[in-house]
Amino acid sequence: MSESNYKSGWEGRFFEDFEVGDRYRHPLGRTVLPVDNSWFTLLTQNTAAIHFDAHLAARTEFGKPLVDSTFTLALVTGQSVTDISQNVFANLGWDKVRLPNPVFEGDTIYSESEVLSKRDSSSRPEVGIVTVRTVGYNQDGAIVITFERTILVYRKAHSPAVGRKDPVWDERSLKAAGIHN
Repeated sequence: MSESNYKSGWEGRFFEDFEVGDRYRHPLGRTVLPVDNSWFTLLTQNTAAIHFDAHLAARTEFGKPLVDSTFTLALVTGQSVTDISQNVFANLGWDKVRLPNPVFEGDTIYSESEVLSKRDSSSRPEVGIVTVRTVGYNQDGAIVITFERTILVYRKAHSPAVGRKDPVWDERSLKAAGIHN
């Protein structure tokens, strides 16, 4: 297969691509499963029973287990990567994390981000600093998390190349795929 046959896929945004005020509606929603909540709670050694003890949670005002809020932070951050930090050099911080409404098992979470600021890095010319506000919301539109995240993002000319190997189309592979030379 000729290299010229390939079309470039989404490479994510580089520092030059961000403009203050830009908003991105992140493409993927994600339904929170009971296993997500229990595994994340156990993996992080969170001992708050409201996340994994349905009997106890039933006696609270919520009536059912709450999803671990750090899972919500991780999920919504992950949803934003394709638009915000595909070309990240490093995360610098999460600020102003707020959780105005609970997340429950079975909720589907969506998210969007807005670019708040952008500036050159004074110590690293190959990157710039971008701050975004990200909002996560459930299937009903209720906001479940907001936060600001500051990242170092590569400039296009300085991004490390993805070390990708091309497939080897030997006779056996061509035959198995039904491709004739």
